[in-house]
Amino acid sequence: MGKDKKSNRGHRPPKLPKDVYAAELFRLQTELVKLQEWTKHTGARIVIVFEGRDAAGKGGTIKRITEYLSPRVARIAALPAPSDREKGQWYYQRYIEHLPARGEIVLFDRSWYNRAGVEKVMGFCTPQEHTLFLRQTPIIEQMLIEDGILLRKYWFSVSADEQLRRFHKRMHDPVRQWKLSPMDLESVYRWEDYSRAKDQMMVHTDTPVSPWFVVESDDKKRARLNMMAHLLSTIDYSDVDRPAVELPVKPLAVNNYERTSREVITYVEDHVAGLFGDRQ
Repeated sequence: MGKDKKSNRGHRPPKLPKDVYAAELFRLQTELVKLQEWTKHTGARIVIVFEGRDAAGKGGTIKRITEYLSPRVARIAALPAPSDREKGQWYYQRYIEHLPARGEIVLFDRSWYNRAGVEKVMGFCTPQEHTLFLRQTPIIEQMLIEDGILLRKYWFSVSADEQLRRFHKRMHDPVRQWKLSPMDLESVYRWEDYSRAKDQMMVHTDTPVSPWFVVESDDKKRARLNMMAHLLSTIDYSDVDRPAVELPVKPLAVNNYERTSREVITYVEDHVAGLFGDRQ
């Protein structure tokens, strides 16, 4: 499959220093803002597909990519389970509704490849539907590309040990417990089934016109930087001139305006003041 098949798995690289990570992350995020402005200016349409096992780091990477981008330009498509009506549609139909218009970027947090993974392994589709998916998907993607869409597909690869460690961490984290579901646990018990399904998917959908790029993600921070740097390297974007903006040195004087009395306005209580206790 794909271009470079080299893997660092089994050879744990040195831990990435926090300051190096923060500096490179901000540099890449700055470049992503430039990519956003170029996308708006040129009317480009960009689709980025994020796939991989549960807890592989897709969501964290998407969060860092979009952190400084405009939600009017960069949208995240994270579709729930299909409704009864959607189950009666052409399989790709609900995904096509989320494709970008001119000047937009869409990041699919899981995509039509659900059929190649969870639907295949959990029996949510028939063998015939799965076979049809593997045959039709390269055709669909080629049509998107021929129409001018820039399509990038990333598979986040995590080891079984690291996935289980992250699941344990989620289980005991009150702000991340919602990310651990019975369906997630099935990915532990059906590890080999998911591996076979992924391998089969790659054989059919890793094509010269629409290749898969695998991101080693046992180290989340490295994975984020590697994926973002690779994405930027695959798109020939450039700086876009922005209109000059001039601001006054200080606020302009207001002659006749009188501010409404504070007594007639309901303000939010100063919750933070109570955090200081006797230290004030």
